[in-house]
Amino acid sequence: MQTIIITGGSRGIGASTARLCASKGMAVILTYNSNPQSADAVVARIEAGGGRAVALKLDVADTASFPAFRDDVSKALAAWGRADFDGLVNNAGFGLFNPIATVTEQEFDGLFAVHLKGPFFLTQTLLPLMADGAHIVNVASATSRVATAGVAPYASFKGGLEVLTRYMAKEFGDRGIRANSVAPGPIRTDLGGGLNDEFEALLASQTALGRVGEPDDVGGAIASLLSDDSRWINAQSIEIAGGYII
Repeated sequence: MQTIIITGGSRGIGASTARLCASKGMAVILTYNSNPQSADAVVARIEAGGGRAVALKLDVADTASFPAFRDDVSKALAAWGRADFDGLVNNAGFGLFNPIATVTEQEFDGLFAVHLKGPFFLTQTLLPLMADGAHIVNVASATSRVATAGVAPYASFKGGLEVLTRYMAKEFGDRGIRANSVAPGPIRTDLGGGLNDEFEALLASQTALGRVGEPDDVGGAIASLLSDDSRWINAQSIEIAGGYII
């Protein structure tokens, strides 16, 4: 059974990805940071549908905790009769809306730690457990293409994650490991406090398909990328935005 690790899998896009991967027959290790109840609810929903899932605690900003997390992953895999896993979705993140003029160094460093440094070193730490022929999906953002006032650090690090994705594909290719990034546009989640009606209407008017996205719109695309159907897609950044500002 294909086994996938999804960071930030307790809510939003991560939870949707976990559910939709499970619906395709994948076993799921999902992570949470501060909300174990939501993570357990995702696991329970997957198990109720006949799937296999487990939730593990992980703070993506705390690189010192990564070796212990790798040990936890090894134990979870062993319980399923596996010594390795087949896919990593670097999804965990948070939003912050401040203009460049008021961003503090602490805010900048916090976004960097979660959105670029964390995925870099978590992937490095988990690489020995990754099966040959596995797939990495990094969750970037359409804000790296469309400049949106107030999200400069977030968008910059997401842009860096897209570049890192291509380097992962280059350096891990000798093991048959693919790496792609997905760039969601406006999605109805609670990231950054969520969307109010007025802001959602504005975003929908700027999108060719006339609405904002739902978590399943992104989760379904990620699940498809992780499947063998997408085995020849590699080193790409795929925007999942319904035609946002085109």
